[in-house]
Amino acid sequence: MTSSKISTVTIADVEAAAGRLKGKAVRTPILTSPALDERVGGRILIKPEILQRTGSFKFRGAYNKISSLPEDAREKGVLAYSSGNHAQGVALAAKLLGIPATIIMPADAPAIKVANTKGYGAQVIHYDRFGESREVVAEKILSERGSYLVKPYDDPFVIAGQGTVGLEIAEQSAELGTPPDAVLACCGGGGLTAGVATAVTAKIPGAKMHLVEPAGFDDTARSLVSGRWEKNDPAARSICDALLSPEPGKITLPINQELVTSGIAVTDDEVRLAMAYAFKVLKLVVEPGGAVTLAALLAGKIDCRDRTLAIILSGGNVDWERTEEALRSAAV
Repeated sequence: MTSSKISTVTIADVEAAAGRLKGKAVRTPILTSPALDERVGGRILIKPEILQRTGSFKFRGAYNKISSLPEDAREKGVLAYSSGNHAQGVALAAKLLGIPATIIMPADAPAIKVANTKGYGAQVIHYDRFGESREVVAEKILSERGSYLVKPYDDPFVIAGQGTVGLEIAEQSAELGTPPDAVLACCGGGGLTAGVATAVTAKIPGAKMHLVEPAGFDDTARSLVSGRWEKNDPAARSICDALLSPEPGKITLPINQELVTSGIAVTDDEVRLAMAYAFKVLKLVVEPGGAVTLAALLAGKIDCRDRTLAIILSGGNVDWERTEEALRSAAV
């Protein structure tokens, strides 16, 4: 990958990823909702990556990475660890490229994500996310099989692939004549945020970038404030299974420190309200981690008045029981 003075990923890398993904990834639309605009007092551009292949943005980074591997690296297959969305992205990308895939998933991963990953032809190996290290489990398998590890976020090719979401926001908002004043992305390990921030900074002059994390897992937001590498409390819990990384990525954090304006934390109750609002008002099914940006708006944690904001609904892979729980507990 090329590099700038600070960032390890540039807009040229994101544009190259867009070329690889053309005809493979869905160019998800920009949606608007008069009801949401009226509620928050601004104009909201919704980027529904729930409509992406595999139901989340993760396919973009996975395909960009795996399609870039040399032939000798593909022969022994690829390995990934994920709670589900990266798993599905890697599994489908590998299937499309004719490469075997093995995925290490937490034992408590949503059943729909496990079933979908297996459905794309990948082998699934479970581990206890609260008692075992996924990295240690991965190292054992890598030493046995010699597979290539496709990291969920801490890889320049993965980050560049996720950045195509931001590139599309820039292009589509320009087509609408309404470039956003700010863009909100969910943040787990920071790959989506880093990639989107790279594209937004280059393509939408003056736009601010904000990341949104679950309360208790706001390690990147705290790192931005302290200037240190902050980790999450191992005892922390959240329904946002897609965003439970223990600490920021080694590659992603420096990019986000350079390009992100601020971090926002939302509670599980605020996420449930957002899921219910998306279902009832926007007519969209969004998983907990995918709803955090909407949760930040509805909870008033960012000023929307007389502004245009773009939010990414990053994934829609959620069991019905979790959606039903949100609908029961949240009065929209």
